[in-house]
Amino acid sequence: MTDEQDIRDIPLMLWLVPGFGIIIPNLTGLFGPLRPSDGLYWLGYVCFIGLAYTIWWGNRWLYLRQRRYFDWFQRPVSKVITVLFANIFYTAPVTLIWCWAWYYFRDVPVDWVVIKDTSLFNVIAVIFITHVYETAFLIKDRETDMLRLAKLEQSRALAELEALKNQVDPHFMFNSLNTLSHLVSTNQRNAEEFIEKLADVYRYILQSKEKDLVQLIEEIQFLNNYFDLLRLRFGSSILLDIESPVQELQFLPPISLQLLLENAVKHNGFDEKQPLMIQVDCREDHILFVNNRRKKTGGGIVSNGIGLQNLNNRFQLLLQQPIEIREQADRFSVKLPLVSLDGGGTG
Repeated sequence: MTDEQDIRDIPLMLWLVPGFGIIIPNLTGLFGPLRPSDGLYWLGYVCFIGLAYTIWWGNRWLYLRQRRYFDWFQRPVSKVITVLFANIFYTAPVTLIWCWAWYYFRDVPVDWVVIKDTSLFNVIAVIFITHVYETAFLIKDRETDMLRLAKLEQSRALAELEALKNQVDPHFMFNSLNTLSHLVSTNQRNAEEFIEKLADVYRYILQSKEKDLVQLIEEIQFLNNYFDLLRLRFGSSILLDIESPVQELQFLPPISLQLLLENAVKHNGFDEKQPLMIQVDCREDHILFVNNRRKKTGGGIVSNGIGLQNLNNRFQLLLQQPIEIREQADRFSVKLPLVSLDGGGTG
């Protein structure tokens, strides 16, 4: 869009141009002995309002032309010289010729002092109006730059979020294949059941892949399904307890709870005598995910380094809130913020 299309100066022009055409001739004495009872007095207003319009539009055209070639930040000296040159060497000659024609039309001697004063007033007025234009354009340019930066930041955040979401699939599949490999070699019946449940779990991952937020109730159901996969491998060595009813209008980034459950299995040692105990406490504005800690002696799911960092990055991007991690000697907890919406999830 060009500056001519952007600029909205018609209301300003309709007020100031007649004002200059009326005030400046009276200040400089262009009317001479003419009084309101004289017809030439009123014709003079028409004449000098016409002069004001000619000066305004001419300088406006020159100003918009020079904006295409000179920038305050790249060529400030050239811009100042060009603006002043256009203001002075257009405004002054036009004023001189116009005023001379006014005296010639009235058939009176030319008062060059009055013409000089009028030219000076007009140049000063034009410089003032040019400053108004330049200020308006600088503000607009600043707003445009801020909008451009905001769009770039949004694009960067979306690209980063997409990259994080794309990391989840290989992370999940890598660990699931490790589990399946273990079951195939130890319990083929459980391996078949694992494959069926894995298909259900992965269906949820595919469905939520295009969403930034999902309902908490869906995420809890997914967590239960994923826990069934782990239970096929670990049996009663791992326990899950979900406390408090969840509300339908609570949302969070998808596959958040599964990552926490996976993290707990990955970093802790457990067996049937000392099981890994997972507690999920759903509150109004957050979830508290807690597991007991026991030094790992072997086994578990292999990590590829994404885990909690991935989760925290997604919460920062989507909810502008970090997750809170607290480590104690016998307890590890993660607090996930929730967002409540008036309607369905975000796609």
